[in-house]
Amino acid sequence: MTVNIYDDLNKLEASLRQTNEFGEVQKAIEDVKADEAALSLFTNFRKIQLNLQEKQMAGEEISQEELEYAQKTAQLAQQNEKIMGMLQAEMQLSGLIEEVNRVLMKPVQQLYESMVE
Repeated sequence: MTVNIYDDLNKLEASLRQTNEFGEVQKAIEDVKADEAALSLFTNFRKIQLNLQEKQMAGEEISQEELEYAQKTAQLAQQNEKIMGMLQAEMQLSGLIEEVNRVLMKPVQQLYESMVE
């Protein structure tokens, strides 16, 4: 019996798009995009995050000034109601995705557990 797991994954993706959690993230993103100040703040925050991650992965030193600027930008972002709503919605969606991952990994976990029984 051959199984095309990618067909099932595509169905799972379609189902994910129909969940309340995905809908809430979608709505929250639209709210941020509709607010010029929130969008600008989030875009700047994201650029800083990506820049720091790239430096870290390349083994480059991150200056104290860069860290302080990133922290200040993060604080500003956290004070924005629309950005926080978006991040909270994303956390809810991440929880659902983690649950899906746990279910998908269950057969592998059971294989390893069978070794010690």
